[in-house]
Amino acid sequence: HLRDDGGYTVADGGRIRRGPVCRSGQHMEATDRDLELFHSLDIRTIIDLRGTSERTSFACRRHPEFSAEVVVFDGETSNSPPHEAAGTVEMTAEKARERMIAVYTRMPVNPAMIDMFTRYFAALAERDGGSLVHCFAGKDRTGIAASLLLHALGAHRDDIFAEFLLTNDAPTTHILERQSLPRMEAHYGEIEAEAKRNLMGVLPEYIETYFSELERDHGSVDT
Repeated sequence: HLRDDGGYTVADGGRIRRGPVCRSGQHMEATDRDLELFHSLDIRTIIDLRGTSERTSFACRRHPEFSAEVVVFDGETSNSPPHEAAGTVEMTAEKARERMIAVYTRMPVNPAMIDMFTRYFAALAERDGGSLVHCFAGKDRTGIAASLLLHALGAHRDDIFAEFLLTNDAPTTHILERQSLPRMEAHYGEIEAEAKRNLMGVLPEYIETYFSELERDHGSVDT
């Protein structure tokens, strides 16, 4: 699910330009048409928020003329809580919600994500051409990267939260489920429908948790 972060009104009455900053999930199953679209957008920088194991297991497809710089972290970046022992925990809707809130509670203090968000902003400031930020699903780590950028540019928090929640309308959720659920079900068994929605989608509480953790630790998001 590829989308750009532009179009939102900012505090001084201006509007964030469309096009130069995009977000998506990982590109292992990108079609030739997808790759042509990436190429046409003049994307010169890719910020890949995945860790080493994810990049190895889900190598991205590239356009034959691909020449973008790819910014990566040497190590793991995932904020997912450790898997409980197989068969000991039923993945209910509430358990799935709690699991994801734990992800967003840890993300503000995860050294790998602090490093990558820092490099993300540096790349936007220093490099020309279009930029694309992505992780595995394109909703959690990527969702926060996009939200921090919109905040820095002066977007209203209501718009930041609304953009974050657009993930729930993605037409590619079935692909994410096919790629992710078998590994989860190996640990938890069959996962009920509402629990899947909480794991594969996003809730307002997820981004609220991230922002609240920042504000509690630092006084404000700007600080």
